[in-house]
Amino acid sequence: MSELIDALNQLQKEKHIEKEVIMQAIEDSLVAACNRDFGKNAIVKVNMDRDTGDISVYVEKTVVEEVEDPATEISLADAKMIRFHYEIGDVVNIEVTPKNFGRIAAQHARSVIVQKIKEEERRVVFEHFAHKEKDIVTGVVQRYNGKNISVSLDDKTDAVLTEKEQVKGEVFKPTDRIKLYIVEVKDTNKGPKILVSRTHPELVKRLFEKEVAEVYDGTVEIKSIAREAGSRTKIAVASNDPNVDPVGACVGINGARVNAIVSDLRGEKIDIIEWNDDPAVLIENALSPSNVVSVDVDEEEKSARVVVPDYQLSLAIGKEGQNARLAAKLTGYKIDIKSESQAAELAEELDFGDDFGDLDEAEDFDLEAPVEEPEVSASEATADFEAEEVTEEPETAEDSFEEVSSKEADTDEQ
Repeated sequence: MSELIDALNQLQKEKHIEKEVIMQAIEDSLVAACNRDFGKNAIVKVNMDRDTGDISVYVEKTVVEEVEDPATEISLADAKMIRFHYEIGDVVNIEVTPKNFGRIAAQHARSVIVQKIKEEERRVVFEHFAHKEKDIVTGVVQRYNGKNISVSLDDKTDAVLTEKEQVKGEVFKPTDRIKLYIVEVKDTNKGPKILVSRTHPELVKRLFEKEVAEVYDGTVEIKSIAREAGSRTKIAVASNDPNVDPVGACVGINGARVNAIVSDLRGEKIDIIEWNDDPAVLIENALSPSNVVSVDVDEEEKSARVVVPDYQLSLAIGKEGQNARLAAKLTGYKIDIKSESQAAELAEELDFGDDFGDLDEAEDFDLEAPVEEPEVSASEATADFEAEEVTEEPETAEDSFEEVSSKEADTDEQ
């Protein structure tokens, strides 16, 4: 069996499979085989010499006065024939190695080694990719399986990019190299199952970590990210160093850094904005490239009313509402966007509603209730009267009589 030891040493060197693990597995498989021959009640032990590879089989029996179960018991007389010092209750190991056991052991050893090699290869692959979970890898497109894509991650490991995790509109050819985000690694009976994605928002984040040194070392932090895969992504970044511009670091000289990421994403647009702890400022930044006139934030309701210039309303909302939708995802606020004219009309309507509100309150007024005349004091009445300017003296009764008599005399003369 020295050849077996040499083979195990070679496996340990090349496959990193511990020799002791395989030897223990060979012993366990031989115990299972021997139980079929010696009966279920028999306590069988198999010992494999770690240096020579020689294998011996033993049956464990208890020393008793009268034997009831020959498979597990041995009489005191028979035990003393093996070794004189045995007493009642002692356990005796009796060697029962079959004559042809070498051939049987070799067959079992072969099957166990093959199985252990497969298990160990699976374990190595699983541990390798388990460490890369939530990270990105580069894969090579192999072929289309229906609507799914088979991608090779290395010489021995393939993954399936499902239709759900593909970006709409992306078409690949065999041998194309693509970036993939490892969502999860599962250990199954058929080997490790690796779930990969091209649509996950974290894919963009990991690409920035690979491309931007300041993001990788933590100087620039990606605070939030919102993505519509294949179309546009918005990320909010903040700097932990006052001397580092977070947006400029991510963009790079002449846009070199962000353009490299756009290339990996096959043309997906990326908006980089600066994070701010003030929700109003953050929302204003998130609606870039549109200008913002005002932002009214309700932090309890997690909502905001935004006013933008009339000519930039469509820009703020974006095509099919994409810009506003991504800004809402990025900030976590429900955003209501109005143009300046819309906001003015709304304000006028609210003012008009307030006037009618006063009338509504007057509905409770009792029309049949007596109306009290205001009390005016004598001094107030005098004061009002004296305030008028008197231009002529009032006529007396005598003056009026003389004027009438004069008119009558004139008439008679005529």
